[in-house]
Amino acid sequence: MAVTHTASLTIAEMREFAGFTAAEQRYIRRSLDIGLSRCDAFRIWGRNPGENAAIRSQYVAYQELKALRSSIPEQSGFDSIEGFVGKLTRVAAFDLAQERIDSFSAFRFLYERLISADVRPWLPSAFCAAAALPQIRPERRKMLLQSLSEAAATAPGWSDRQPSFYPEFIEEAAA
Repeated sequence: MAVTHTASLTIAEMREFAGFTAAEQRYIRRSLDIGLSRCDAFRIWGRNPGENAAIRSQYVAYQELKALRSSIPEQSGFDSIEGFVGKLTRVAAFDLAQERIDSFSAFRFLYERLISADVRPWLPSAFCAAAALPQIRPERRKMLLQSLSEAAATAPGWSDRQPSFYPEFIEEAAA
């Protein structure tokens, strides 16, 4: 029974990923490669000098991930919120400014894999803070903030189940 339940949750994660735009899917896969140190992102994702520069910037921005993984605050207190949420917002702002993530769902999908399931309660506030920054174009800011559902913004609790599907780069088959 447990194997069937786990398999169905993995399939649900795959379906969720399939619902994202092609640009979101590509950015999530690239971000996971960089953030989880899965491969040489320049070799796999760098198609031109502009993308290589963006990948280099992403490597720098993602230096905060290790500290974020080890400093997720307890939900019940206010200790260490400032440092954690500030760093999380800075990394989130970097990702949203790349204009490849168009929704809270894609953002949440990425960050629960980059950091862990324990970050879920903190994601709506970090997303709102990052999306509302003046570095995000006004029309994009509106689109991003409207993508956060009332249910996600006001959730009374979050699952602590770790994600099981981590999408990866797949080379196109030769025709």
